[in-house]
Amino acid sequence: MPQKDQAASSQSTPFGRRDLLTYAAFGTAFWAANSGTNQSTEAAEKDVAPQKRYAMKKSINLWAFPYPDKMTLRECLQLAKDAGFDGIELNYDLESDLSPKATTKDFHNIRRMAEEIGIAISGVCSFLFWPYPLTSNDPAERQRGMELAGKMTQAAHDLGTENLLVVPGAVHMPWRPEHDPTPNDVCDRRARESVGKLLPQAEKLKVHLNMENIFFNGFLMTPGEMNDFVDSFDSEYLRVHFDTGNIMEYQFPEHWIPLLGKRIQNVHLKEYTKKGSDHSLEAFRPLLDGTTNWPAVLAAFDDIGYDGYLTFEYFHPYLHYPEALIYQTADSLDRMLGIKA
Repeated sequence: MPQKDQAASSQSTPFGRRDLLTYAAFGTAFWAANSGTNQSTEAAEKDVAPQKRYAMKKSINLWAFPYPDKMTLRECLQLAKDAGFDGIELNYDLESDLSPKATTKDFHNIRRMAEEIGIAISGVCSFLFWPYPLTSNDPAERQRGMELAGKMTQAAHDLGTENLLVVPGAVHMPWRPEHDPTPNDVCDRRARESVGKLLPQAEKLKVHLNMENIFFNGFLMTPGEMNDFVDSFDSEYLRVHFDTGNIMEYQFPEHWIPLLGKRIQNVHLKEYTKKGSDHSLEAFRPLLDGTTNWPAVLAAFDDIGYDGYLTFEYFHPYLHYPEALIYQTADSLDRMLGIKA
């Protein structure tokens, strides 16, 4: 009988007794190891506090879209809405739908279009402060800069937004080798004079002139300098447009935010990596693909009671499938704000 059973057993299975014992031992060890892993994972999960849900609103700058080459303004607004953004920041230039060529009626039409789509205009931004800086040594550049800034203020009002980003001045602009550097004290004096002349119109139209911090223009390089500049005007319509990426080369946004406090009216989220060596616009990255300590940054915004727009600013629409960047950014913001776990 034993011999028969052994023979039957050997015919019914390809494994020998030693093999079965080995597999049995492995299975027991595997079960024990995984049981311990599961228990430790469950314990770790219980120890992790749920992510905070922040009240800040999601926005994106129009520069992230292939506008106007491949998409119309309506298509951009609709894409931002479809991706889940609360707002979109529009850019004023010399040629597009938002330019000196546009009338109040044109801006009202854009405003109605955004309302129909269901997306807010979170602010107005412009590159024109660089070719026409308010502190230039060239009087013609300064005058043109003032004219354009006044038109931007009116455009912001007509578009139904209360936010205009303003670059108040520049000591130096590395990307303009022909630009004559402006001495620091002269830059400060001219900036205060220029902004002071723009402020009455802004107050009348109830548009905030929001001073942006820049890491490469040599002006308002510390929170103290920014606070002194803003506070000197003693106006609720003179505030800060805080850019997280513009100081990342040498400083940290989570250090600035508590010091700027309630002066922050609007925010740019620009991703930056301190691991790189490029100091141009190419240094900025898609959101989360950098070294910014976003949990610390968001906690700092929350601590000062900021619940306004967080606008992703990026200058390079994807060459192919440009909508992917928009959806990726919306998803990243959802995770950062605790909308998605």
